[in-house]
Amino acid sequence: MQNQPLLLSSLLKHADRFHSGTEIVSRTVEGPIHRYTYGDAAHRTRKLADALRRHGVVPGERVATLAWNNFRHFEIEHGVTGLGAVWHAINPRLIPSQISYIVNHAEDRVLCFDSSFLPLVEKLAHEWPTVGLYVLMVNRSSMPASRLPNLVCYEDFISSGDSGFEWPAFDELSASSLFYTSGTTGNPKGVLYSHRSDVLHALTLGGASGFGFVAQDTILPMTPMFHANGAWGFTHAAPMVGAKLVLPGPKLDAASIAELIEGEGVTVTAGVPTLYNNLLKHFEEQGRGAGTLKRIAVAGSAPAPRMIEGFERLGVAVNHVWGMTETSPSGTSPQPSRQTAKLSAREQIAR
Repeated sequence: MQNQPLLLSSLLKHADRFHSGTEIVSRTVEGPIHRYTYGDAAHRTRKLADALRRHGVVPGERVATLAWNNFRHFEIEHGVTGLGAVWHAINPRLIPSQISYIVNHAEDRVLCFDSSFLPLVEKLAHEWPTVGLYVLMVNRSSMPASRLPNLVCYEDFISSGDSGFEWPAFDELSASSLFYTSGTTGNPKGVLYSHRSDVLHALTLGGASGFGFVAQDTILPMTPMFHANGAWGFTHAAPMVGAKLVLPGPKLDAASIAELIEGEGVTVTAGVPTLYNNLLKHFEEQGRGAGTLKRIAVAGSAPAPRMIEGFERLGVAVNHVWGMTETSPSGTSPQPSRQTAKLSAREQIAR
């Protein structure tokens, strides 16, 4: 029996080989919709990994992001981890002093960020002695004037890499990504994931008793990639099963999400109750139903019974999950028992 290490690079390699024509769609910070395929993403991700290698990033070093859910963030997640370096996604909703703390605690070497965070980065950069390169995640034509030292354009940076870069093999217990908690006392606490744990987590999400992802799904994670391991691990699971991936960028208002659901044929979403309450209200006010949406994963706090019943009336199954940063992050994803499944939504809630 062959021994194959469980590495995150295998997920994108699989998507490139068997689902290269499946789309990744994202709303950019600038507003327009960007679309390309897993094949395109794999090509660009290899270029990014090689560009980082040429810059001197070595396995185990941290490459940080301050970014929304978009195609470049997806590339960085997979390019950094595939190289053997550690992807450190920073939560921009933390207060500035905590952001500086975790950048320094992680000893980040490179920081990639969306243009909406340029003022924040310019304000704090002098506090980050380990960061030697800043990569602004825009096209060359969108590069703003800035006095930030060692600032480069993302598209210029990846153009220096070779798409023929071969993903290295290494110990599956090597660190893959670093996330800091947001709900603890004192400064945020770092949680370091391994490639093995991330791949197994993705397999669990795709399983029938998890979220049951299949290649025919279109997955829209409203949870940010900077929160709990890449939008609850959805950006790992989607390429693993070959599902279409829709990334909403910074616009999480109900109308924008509903537009993506309708326009892209979204079947599965993930988010917190506040987002779903707004989305349900939008669906009810528009009177057009939930379209192609079939399943939602909700966590972060307990969903109200009215929200669960409202989505059930629209033909959308509600999966109330629990997890935390330390559990990769999904801890439980309960499926109803044979007896419970026979009950109405209200009866299930009452139990």
